[in-house]
Amino acid sequence: MIDPMLDVKDRLIMAVLPNVPFEGWTMKALAEAATALGLDSSLAERAFPGGPVMAALHFADLADRRLSSEAAEADLTSLGLTARVKWLVRRRLEAWTADREAVRRAVSLFSLPGNVAKATRATWQTSDRIWYLAGDSSVDFSYYTKRASLAAVYSATLLTWLSDGSDDAAVTWDFLERRTADLAKIPKALQALRGRIDAFGKPFGSLVAAARKQAGRVRNFGL
Repeated sequence: MIDPMLDVKDRLIMAVLPNVPFEGWTMKALAEAATALGLDSSLAERAFPGGPVMAALHFADLADRRLSSEAAEADLTSLGLTARVKWLVRRRLEAWTADREAVRRAVSLFSLPGNVAKATRATWQTSDRIWYLAGDSSVDFSYYTKRASLAAVYSATLLTWLSDGSDDAAVTWDFLERRTADLAKIPKALQALRGRIDAFGKPFGSLVAAARKQAGRVRNFGL
C-alpha cells in the first residue's frame, strides 16, 4: 500500500537533516523543517505521529530506497556477489557523508530503552535490501544467516564510519574490505569491537549476538 504522505515525509527528512546536529531528532526540529518548506508546522506531527523515532526510522527507509535507485543506475553485473554486497554497504553509508552527525544522532536515539526492537528491525531491513539488490535469491535457512551476518557487518561498519577521521573514510572502507572477505568469520572479527558496539547500546550488541549464534550453526554461507 502506497503511503499518501511518502513524498511529504521524504521532504521533511531532507529538510531537517542539516538541523539535527544542533537540535537532535526532535519534533521542534521537524516542525521548523516543515515551516522552512512552506508547510504548516503541525504537518510534522501528522506525518510522524510516533515522534522523533518514527522520523529517524523513516530516514533509514529513505536511505534504503535511495540506495535501490542508485543500484538500479549502476552496472554491478561485472562484480561477484560479495563485491556487490561490499559496494552496496559502502554506498549506503557514503551517500550520507554530509549528514554523518544526523546519522550519529539517529543511532543514539535508537539505543534508548524502548527503541531497541525498532532499531534491530530497521537494520535487518537494510541488510535484506542489500542482499536483494546484490542478487541474492536464497529462500532456505541461508536466507536468515546471510541477513543476520550482514546486519552485524553493516552495524560494525557503521560504527567505524561514525568515528572515522581518516581521509575519505579510508579506515572504514579498509575495515569493510576485511569484514566482507569471509562472512563466515564474523563472530571472531566482531569480538574485537565489543567495547565500541556496547557503547552504542543494545541494538548493535543484539545484532552481533544473533550473527554469532547463526554463524555457529552454519559452516558455509554460500558466498
